[in-house]
Amino acid sequence: MKPTRVLIADDHTLVRAGIRALLEKLPEVQVVAEASDGRDALQMVKTHQPDVVLMDIAMPGLNGLEATRRVVKEFPRANVLILSMYASEEYVWQALSAGAAGYLLKGAELSELALAIQAVTRGDTYLSPPISKQVIKDYVRRVGGEETLFERLTPRQREILQLIAEGATTKEIGKALEISVKTVETHRAQLMERLGIRDVAGLVRYAIQIGLVQPH
Repeated sequence: MKPTRVLIADDHTLVRAGIRALLEKLPEVQVVAEASDGRDALQMVKTHQPDVVLMDIAMPGLNGLEATRRVVKEFPRANVLILSMYASEEYVWQALSAGAAGYLLKGAELSELALAIQAVTRGDTYLSPPISKQVIKDYVRRVGGEETLFERLTPRQREILQLIAEGATTKEIGKALEISVKTVETHRAQLMERLGIRDVAGLVRYAIQIGLVQPH
């Protein structure tokens, strides 16, 4: 039986090393690559074709939720298992709506990590036991309902929103995304109009509120 091929995506080197060390204790699992941010993760998925992607949420540049959306769309054979410190309903909802196959808290034991990987590999959904039933009820209630404001944003708008919230200047955003300053300004204006927000500070507060970035 072939081992489950796993990609680890986390922006902390020591965290990746710790997860790899744990996974190497599982004979049925093979770590094929590591990624330090969302963009790196997308490239690594394309190159290594993993069965499971262990994806952190809070990564700079392109966060784990947006990377998950793209992985699910571009590489449907890869199952994304979110690894997070946060058990809040909003984070879990965002992960599931992005297409994640599971949500595992970073405090989990190795045995639970193994179970989660097995579950998502089979095509099942896995949620850490500490995550309340209310989260699942809320998810079921919201599926099929109207899209949230955030979900109505284009992938590019979500990307720019994250970079703005991380403190990048218009010029820095343009350079990172290889677009003109004028295009960045247009996207920012469209963001504000769509979200009903009048200033950059409001965009930052909104990004923190929905879990797109972490408050410092």
